[in-house]
Amino acid sequence: MTDLVLNQTREGIAVLSLNRPEKLNALNYAMIDRLLAILDTIETDNAVRAIILTGAGDRAFSAGGDIHEFSSSVAAGTDVALRDFVMRGQRLTARLEAFRKPIIAAVNGIAFGGGCEITEAVPLAIASDRAMFAKPEINLAMPPTFGGTQRLPRLAGRKRALELLLTGDWFPPPRALELGLVNEVVPHQDLMPAAFDLARRVLRHSGPAIASILNAVARGINLGIAEGLLVEAEQFARMAPTADLREGLDAWIERRKPGYDGSWRHISRPDEARRASLRLDQAAGQGKAPR
Repeated sequence: MTDLVLNQTREGIAVLSLNRPEKLNALNYAMIDRLLAILDTIETDNAVRAIILTGAGDRAFSAGGDIHEFSSSVAAGTDVALRDFVMRGQRLTARLEAFRKPIIAAVNGIAFGGGCEITEAVPLAIASDRAMFAKPEINLAMPPTFGGTQRLPRLAGRKRALELLLTGDWFPPPRALELGLVNEVVPHQDLMPAAFDLARRVLRHSGPAIASILNAVARGINLGIAEGLLVEAEQFARMAPTADLREGLDAWIERRKPGYDGSWRHISRPDEARRASLRLDQAAGQGKAPR
């Protein structure tokens, strides 16, 4: 049986390819379940530090949900359709949005419906100049169901999002860039090199620090500023005792490239912490050891 999600890893970066090219990589239930299972494995795999998500073949990232399968669920009743299609799709986009390792969508072609909603949910995205985006659910007499009515207005603004949601019109990569749906548009042949370059620029930094930023943004973006600042402070508090933060500070003071541990290991011995703090104070010109 053909694997619905191809998974190849190099340089600590997992390339996941939605693999139904003959169906424009439409998201059937089995593909969503397979992608969720792979994400569960990657999350605890220390050998994988980032993900690039793309589509197999030359035509599509993903054309959205599998309409034939979804239609059968609707015919079975509202509760079945909500359980099998809506909740499954929302679980996927929520997982992508809150994942603690960076995920980059490399949008290589059509990104309609659920494919567009995946692009909205992931932290980073690069589009080929051959990509096409659309929110076509209105053509089926339904709203988007994988989070599109919520994430697109937050990215693009209410009126610009509603134009796309209410017309179903497709839009090109420059428009997606303008709306904040993608970070960059590149020539098609440069798509994967650009995605790997972005991943490398992120991964030169501390893994726990990356996770802290992803967590703070995902949790805080829909909160009021006061609550969001509490989330930010909480994430700093998690980093404060780590060896990576100590290394980052020491490397900056000593004007050298940091060598991160990459784990949540803490500076746990009081004498080690005291020596580190003393070096920091002396370098800052204070000349005093902490009491």
